[in-house]
Order: sequence, then C-alpha cells, then structure tokens
Amino acid sequence: MEAGPRDTEQDAPDAQHDEGRLSPDGPDELAVTPEVEVELRPARRMRMWQLAPIIMLAALGSLMFAFPLAFEVGDGGPVVAMLGLLISCCAAGWGMMAARRVGHTWPGLPSRGSAERADWRVIALYVAVCAVLVALAVWRVARLRG
Repeated sequence: MEAGPRDTEQDAPDAQHDEGRLSPDGPDELAVTPEVEVELRPARRMRMWQLAPIIMLAALGSLMFAFPLAFEVGDGGPVVAMLGLLISCCAAGWGMMAARRVGHTWPGLPSRGSAERADWRVIALYVAVCAVLVALAVWRVARLRG
C-alpha cells in the first residue's frame, strides 16, 4: 500500500505525458529553468538624514567664506572667511566619508575592497587641485589684511 495519492494516468499503460508535466522519476529536463542570483539587500544610498546636515554646513560655510571676501567687511572679515572655509572643508570631508560608507568612490579611484591600486596620476591631480584651491583662498584672505 502506498501512503500518498496516486496518479492514475501514470498507471495507465497507454498514457501520454505532456511537456512540463512530471515524469515517473521527477521533472522533465526541458522544464528546468536556470538559477538566477539575486541580491536581497537593497542598494545602499545616502539618506536624507545624512545629507541634510552636510548640505546645511556646506551652505553656511560657503556664505561665511564668500560674503567677507566679496564685500570686505572690516577687520573681522578675514577671520570669518577662514572660519567659513574651515566649516566648508569639514562639510566636504563629512560628505566624502558618508559617500564612501555607502560605497561611492572618487572618479578614477578603485572601489572599496577591491585589489586594484589607485593610479598615481589621478591622486596627483586631486592633490594639485586641492592645493590650488587652498592657495587661492589663503591668497584672497591675505589680500584683505594688506
């Protein structure tokens, strides 16, 4: 005696099996679909609570840096401008760290965790651009003092 339900068509000697139906020893080979690997975790993105303080600090620092330099506001102008530059740089660093945490990288640099090494020319370009921007900012603030 069998414990499970019977397939009476299978027991019949002249039964025809259609494609996609079960054969006596399991599923047909043609009906098997290939396995597809799917990522179950959602893509990591920067959330609004991460972006809002970075954007607010960057805007505040930019305004503190730009207004004293543009309108030459007395003796305290250079100090306020340098403080604004410092706040802007802090916001930029905070933004870069948050972006790196969710998996973003700078153009030309390898992704996090890869075995690739960064090209020295790309790093030299980034250092040169930062050095020029800092030199221009310091030069402008020094001109306010003089």
